[in-house]
Amino acid sequence: MTLPDPAPPRKRRGPFGPMFILVLILAVGWCAGWFWLKDQAISRMDQTAKTLADNGYRLEWSKRDVSGFPFRLNINLSNLRVSEPSGWALTAPLVKGEAFIYALGNWVLVAPQGVTFTRPDGGAVIVQGQALRASLTDFDKRPPRIDIEGVNLTFSPEAGASPYFLSSAKQLNVRVLAGPNDQGAFLMRVGGAKMALQGLAARATEDGLVDMDLGLTLTRISAFDGQSWENAARAWAGAGGVIEVDRASVSGGAARLSARTGTLRPGPDGRLEGRLDASLGDLTGSGQSLQGQVQLRDGKAFIGPLEIGPSPRVW
Repeated sequence: MTLPDPAPPRKRRGPFGPMFILVLILAVGWCAGWFWLKDQAISRMDQTAKTLADNGYRLEWSKRDVSGFPFRLNINLSNLRVSEPSGWALTAPLVKGEAFIYALGNWVLVAPQGVTFTRPDGGAVIVQGQALRASLTDFDKRPPRIDIEGVNLTFSPEAGASPYFLSSAKQLNVRVLAGPNDQGAFLMRVGGAKMALQGLAARATEDGLVDMDLGLTLTRISAFDGQSWENAARAWAGAGGVIEVDRASVSGGAARLSARTGTLRPGPDGRLEGRLDASLGDLTGSGQSLQGQVQLRDGKAFIGPLEIGPSPRVW
């Protein structure tokens, strides 16, 4: 009797066969998605630059590199320049931007070689330091959230430019964010700063290093819109926008100048006008202090009859 040939043994598929195929599909899809996001980022930047140019603003760079595969988008811009029609401008030799591809609404920017900002009347100021970075998020809000941090900064006016109120700062923190009821907040802390104070403020702080803390709320922020900073600020002021001072203080030497609550608004020349409850106190513990109101008028700031410096200018 002849027995049939035995059937060939069946090849067993290991449990990793389907898993390998799935991983391969996901990897190919991830790669394709990253390159699609890269193209989208480049396209949106170009479209933003065009839209700004159509409205009189400028967003320019000499070179753009996009990298970061596979989990991030890194965008390096060489010789970046942002400007607006009234003369304000910001330039930087190099700006590095980074965002994770699963959180493209949160960008971190670094200017390793510093930046230069130009004032319409005062000229350019070069800002350099140990660190200068910013984060941008909440782009769907007005204003978007902006956080700026600087460490060991110097502020040097270019040749022919007028002095800037800051010449150096050990620490700088600025935050801009949207609030409820059409409000925007501006918060700033400056530590270990050399400021160009005038009048009583300069004498009280002994012309030494000072710390500054500022917290402001701007109303009717949606009205801040125009083809230049001045036009936008004038439109905002014309719509009834005001600045509500939550806190403001400058301390240095043996003195502390602090203002509590108050409301300010720009005058016809763009300088702030209004009154703040304030005190000029001695930090040595002697208990001597001057209580009263800070009045902003005629382009200057006063406590009673004493001039303490110029009134800040919005435009």
